[in-house]
Amino acid sequence: MLNAPRVPLSHPVELSNLDPMPGLFTKLALKLQTLLGDTKPKRDTLGDRGENAAARFLRGKGFTIITRNYRVDSGEVDIIARDGKTLVFVEVKTRQSDEPTPESQVNSEKMHQITKAAKVYISRYGYPRPPARFDVVAVIWPEGNAPVIRHTEHAFEATF
Repeated sequence: MLNAPRVPLSHPVELSNLDPMPGLFTKLALKLQTLLGDTKPKRDTLGDRGENAAARFLRGKGFTIITRNYRVDSGEVDIIARDGKTLVFVEVKTRQSDEPTPESQVNSEKMHQITKAAKVYISRYGYPRPPARFDVVAVIWPEGNAPVIRHTEHAFEATF
């Protein structure tokens, strides 16, 4: 039990007198913010707009978007979708120009991270597991112009 001073409600209470360990709340709040990351709303970045455009594009091709920005300790997948009976793990690369091509920016390390995240995701399914593939959607979005979207199916093979 805290040994807080009894003060009539008509008098203001100095909160620092009630804190048994001064500064603890502030330290805990800062630690929590560090662990959870920035809680401010996300900005509308080029990458965010590109992922939104890619999701609309895939829906227009008949894909069902299952989830977006799937993250696990080992990696991240921008979009997980279904194309018929096939699970599709999609990496979206958005750039203002086509030099170098966005598709070429998906290097072997990124492929491995996507594959690891996909493995965790697909492990939820029983056997037989659904077929899966890895696609890349390139969004070239020059400032002031409409985006150009390229979809490469079977862009790479699983690295496991």
